[in-house]
Amino acid sequence: MAKIVLLRHAHSSANSAGILSGRLPGVSLSRDGRAQAETLIARLGKSAFHSIRVSPMQRCEETIRPWIQSQNSKILSSYHLDDGIIEVDYGTWSGRKLSALSRDPLWKIIQSTPSKVRFPGGERITSMQKRALLSIDEAYKEKKDGTFLFVSHGDVIKAAIAGMIGLKLDEFQSLVIDPCSITILDYDGKKARLVTFNDTSSDISSSIVQKKRAKVLLGGGSGTKGRRL
Repeated sequence: MAKIVLLRHAHSSANSAGILSGRLPGVSLSRDGRAQAETLIARLGKSAFHSIRVSPMQRCEETIRPWIQSQNSKILSSYHLDDGIIEVDYGTWSGRKLSALSRDPLWKIIQSTPSKVRFPGGERITSMQKRALLSIDEAYKEKKDGTFLFVSHGDVIKAAIAGMIGLKLDEFQSLVIDPCSITILDYDGKKARLVTFNDTSSDISSSIVQKKRAKVLLGGGSGTKGRRL
């Protein structure tokens, strides 16, 4: 069983401005975001990832850079940019204020039935989910008991989680993925279990290296040895 670690980029300049930046170039981390990225050196610690896949957007590369440049990443095997986990193509919505977009009739559909949405001049949410899940499956096939880190975007991560745990895409807005949050799933190629969700502060290296869980859990599972309950 593989471990899939999903990291949303840290707080960006577009987040500060309340703008839906989408794939617009030049969107960097904010001052708060740069501070969040620095905390990943300790939060990821000396986690051994078989590969890291990063969205080509600047804010994602800037998020993982402090950890990559630290001594903790010495045992990293593979790092590459992955178009499969790039930000949603929001089309003509890109660069607009969220406060203005929330008054558009399409906004309500995005909140209630996102599976029906194609952004004007942009991408279908179903297409985005499909490509993100394909990237995860490609990583899994590389090493079925491997540990993989994906650095991506809020909507992409929410859609991927929904697809992996069997949540309908129309319910993916019930998931909250904060900037620089980490979510971990155990994945066997067909089904996934949510181990850590939207964690923004913990040292998660122990969750990554802990012993693989049994495929079948009864009574909630036995947890990790030595952990106080």
